[in-house]
Amino acid sequence: MSYQDSVPPPGRCRAHDLGVAFGAFPSGPLAAITDVPGVRVGHCTVTGAGACTGVTVVLPHAENPYLARVPAGVHVHNGFGKPFGFPQVEELGELETPIALTGTLNVPRVADALIDHVLALPGCERVRSLNPLVLETNDGRLSDLRSRPVHAEHVAAALSDARTGPMAVGCVGAGRGTICFGYKGGIGSASRVLGRYTLGVLVQSNFGGRLAIAGVPLPDARRQAAGGAATDNGSCAIVIATDAPIGARNLRRLAARAFAGMARTGASFANGSGDYALAFSTAPELRRGPSDQQVGGSELGNEAMSPFFAAVADATEEAIVDSLCAAETTTCNGVTVPALPLDLLRDRETR
Repeated sequence: MSYQDSVPPPGRCRAHDLGVAFGAFPSGPLAAITDVPGVRVGHCTVTGAGACTGVTVVLPHAENPYLARVPAGVHVHNGFGKPFGFPQVEELGELETPIALTGTLNVPRVADALIDHVLALPGCERVRSLNPLVLETNDGRLSDLRSRPVHAEHVAAALSDARTGPMAVGCVGAGRGTICFGYKGGIGSASRVLGRYTLGVLVQSNFGGRLAIAGVPLPDARRQAAGGAATDNGSCAIVIATDAPIGARNLRRLAARAFAGMARTGASFANGSGDYALAFSTAPELRRGPSDQQVGGSELGNEAMSPFFAAVADATEEAIVDSLCAAETTTCNGVTVPALPLDLLRDRETR
C-alpha cells in the first residue's frame, strides 16, 4: 500500500514511452495529472480472499477541501454507473471533499470514509452537510464484488499515500481489477501543457470496443478476457485537473470533450458502460469558502476554451493507452486477463 513511482513493472511501459503522438500539445514532465501543480494522487490496492480491487484518491490541493472549495463540472456520457455526489456538483459547481475512485459496490463505504475524513479536519467541527465525490467502475470479473472488500482503513491509507510528483499507474488502487478491450486495464494518466497552464487526466479504464492506438486498430482480445466471455460492457471514470482559471460552466464543457479521446481508442459505449468525467480547476483565485458571496478572480472566457477542448481529448486518449501499457497480466478467482502485448505496438505503424 506504499506509494510507488511511475516506473512500470518489468516488461511494461508508459504510453508516453511509445513515441506515439497523441495530438500536438506537449506533455508535462511526468505525463500525469500530478503535473498540475498541487494535485496529489494516492492509491491503496486491496487483494486476498477473492479481492482484486482498491481505491484511488485525487486531491486538488493541500488545504481543507471543504473550506477551500475548487470549481468543478461533471458530464455523464452514458449513465449505466453509480457515481456518488454528482447532482450537487452539477448544481453548485464545486467540490467539498477529495475525489475517490473504486469498484462499484464499494462506493457507499468509500463515500462514508470520505465524510469521516473531512468532518475530522480542523475547521469542520460544526459542518452538518457534506457532499463526498466517488467515481467507480465494475471490476467484478476479477474481484469478488459482493464481498465489498474496500473499507475505511483503505481509504485512509490512500489519502495518507497521496502526494505530488510521480504517481503509480496500471494495476494499482482502483485499477487493480479492471479490464479494457479484453486486456488488463487499470489506472492511466497523461498531461498537456498549454502555454502557462497545465491540464492533466487520470482514468480508471474498464470498458470494451475495438482497440485502436493513434488510429491503428489492434487485434480484438475480448474473447480472451474473463474465461472467454466477450463483452463491450464496462465503464470509464475520467478525472481532469487544470491550473487554468476555468469556471464551473466551462469545466462541465471540458469534461464532455474528454469522451472524444475515449472514442478515438475504439470504445463502443455499450448499454452497460457507465462513462462519466469530472473536471476541476486548482486556480487559487477561483476557490471559495462555504459562505463566500462571490468567487474572486477572472475566469477564462468561452473563446479561450478551444485549445483546452483539444488537449483534454488528446490527454484522455493517451491516459487510456497508458493504463493498458502499464498493466500486467492478472489472475484472480480463476480468471486470467492478459496484459496488452507491447510487441503489437512495436510491430505496427503506430509511430
